[in-house]
Amino acid sequence: MHPIRKKRLLIIAIIALILTTAIGLILFALQQNINLFYSPSDISLGKAPKNATIRAGGMVVEGSIKRNQESLYVQFDVTDFQHKITIEYKGILPDLFREGQGIVAQGKLNSQGVFAAEQVLAKHDEKYMPPEISDALKAAESQP
Repeated sequence: MHPIRKKRLLIIAIIALILTTAIGLILFALQQNINLFYSPSDISLGKAPKNATIRAGGMVVEGSIKRNQESLYVQFDVTDFQHKITIEYKGILPDLFREGQGIVAQGKLNSQGVFAAEQVLAKHDEKYMPPEISDALKAAESQP
């Protein structure tokens, strides 16, 4: 093989190795920041990982909100009309949070199957629904 071609091939191989390493490091770093969405049915059926940060959402069940009068602790149920899960949250809830309202909570599922939320988001008007929740509700309604 000609020395110039050998040098070019070596340079291309080094560039490919550097690019592959950079892409691998980027994907590894992003993997820790990905928060997957799970519906109450997915969580109830055990499809959601335990002790990993995930997002869960659905409609707040009527009459399920329980507030502690001495702290900011609140517990409520969320449903996708097939299954329901219990969410615990300590903090100030959004102004739009109420029963029958769609919410998305970010947190971790503990070993007892209770979702410990770190953040709770409520939809901002009556027509908007996060795509994950609307897809999960449609999927739950279409199942027998």
